[in-house]
Amino acid sequence: MDIEKALLKENEEKYGSDYRAHYLEMYKLYVEMADRISTRRQSANSFFLTINSAIIAVLGYVQFGVYLGAKLGVEQAQTNDFYWIISVLGMILCVIWFQLVRSYKQLNSAKYEVIHHIEQRLPIAPYDAEWEAVDRGKNSHLYKPFTHIEVKIPWIFFVLNLAVFLKVSLSYL
Repeated sequence: MDIEKALLKENEEKYGSDYRAHYLEMYKLYVEMADRISTRRQSANSFFLTINSAIIAVLGYVQFGVYLGAKLGVEQAQTNDFYWIISVLGMILCVIWFQLVRSYKQLNSAKYEVIHHIEQRLPIAPYDAEWEAVDRGKNSHLYKPFTHIEVKIPWIFFVLNLAVFLKVSLSYL
């Protein structure tokens, strides 16, 4: 897809005397929107991290209850069902979390590509210069995208939930 063609719908002559002022205002607004996407992304990560941490805490709390129950001679079958359900729900949440992180990454990448195109028509190009300063992401010593770490976190929680799922499933055998 030709970003330049999609971006520039009207040339300066046809648009009129406000072209440059409106172009700059649109650039400012677009950069602000890119920042808001990053904020929403962080909020989503915080939400999923909180939910998954709560799941782990609840499982630990229930396990403590099972331990006390075993000391008192209480049956464990219902607890295994609870573990199984919670672990499946936890794994589903982790897959959704991963897909959301990937979606935000794709959206942010597209937004910054558009910002780079807009900057080609401005007197300075700070985002493009910043990207150049980190060797356009090719040198991990200069820049390692947050997403590389961010996409691993849902899978860590997924593996924890999978371990609980497998432990409970094996106990039924």
